[in-house]
Amino acid sequence: MEIKFDGKRALVTGAGKGIGRATAKALVKCGAETYALSRTQADLDSLKAEVPTIHTVCVDITDWDKLRGVVKTLCPIDLLVNNAGVCTLAPFLEVSKEDFDYTYDTNVKALINISQVVLKDIIDRGSSCAVVNVSSIASSIAVFNHIVYASSKAAVDMLTKIMTLELGSKNIRVNSVNPTVVMTDMGKRNNWSDPAKSGPVLALTPQGRFAEVHEVVDAILFLLSDKASMINGTCLPVDGGRLVQ
Repeated sequence: MEIKFDGKRALVTGAGKGIGRATAKALVKCGAETYALSRTQADLDSLKAEVPTIHTVCVDITDWDKLRGVVKTLCPIDLLVNNAGVCTLAPFLEVSKEDFDYTYDTNVKALINISQVVLKDIIDRGSSCAVVNVSSIASSIAVFNHIVYASSKAAVDMLTKIMTLELGSKNIRVNSVNPTVVMTDMGKRNNWSDPAKSGPVLALTPQGRFAEVHEVVDAILFLLSDKASMINGTCLPVDGGRLVQ
């Protein structure tokens, strides 16, 4: 199934590393004029070296007002991937205010902020847009020490559904992808390569493995495309069957 985005403008947040970087590169290959947003200039420089036609945007997405101004200059955006996310690990009784603020500012507030700017512009123009929010199966299952991250992703799922409810009549589709563990830099930092941690999760996963980056990217591209024109408000697991148990 060929997916093309010729003539479309795409914005990917958290595009310096991992899923976001791979998504931005894939969108360029599919013909989209792509804007890759990250807070780390070095990551954007290396991405630009790999893909000279990509547009790079360096901004801290936790800075509400600055981010809003930057995103306004990028509009119109036809394809939006809210991928930027962080994960701080701590038991419930040890979670700090700083952990909570950092995670929610990045995973939830920035998603709302960026989406408001992009989608208000779409509505004003009478145009259409497809949005994919990158969530996690941690939004649906309890994982030790993930209280802040998991609750932020549960918020992303509900944001996805309410955005669909309120914006579906305005030619705007909003879905999320909910991967299992993906061995990106974040996955490695959180010790998912340690068999003592990964073993119990893999034992409950029918396919017996974690997701590859390209498998998540493929799901994002599908949901952005006209092939998914009647899919709206879905939180799509990319989990090898983990959620069946």
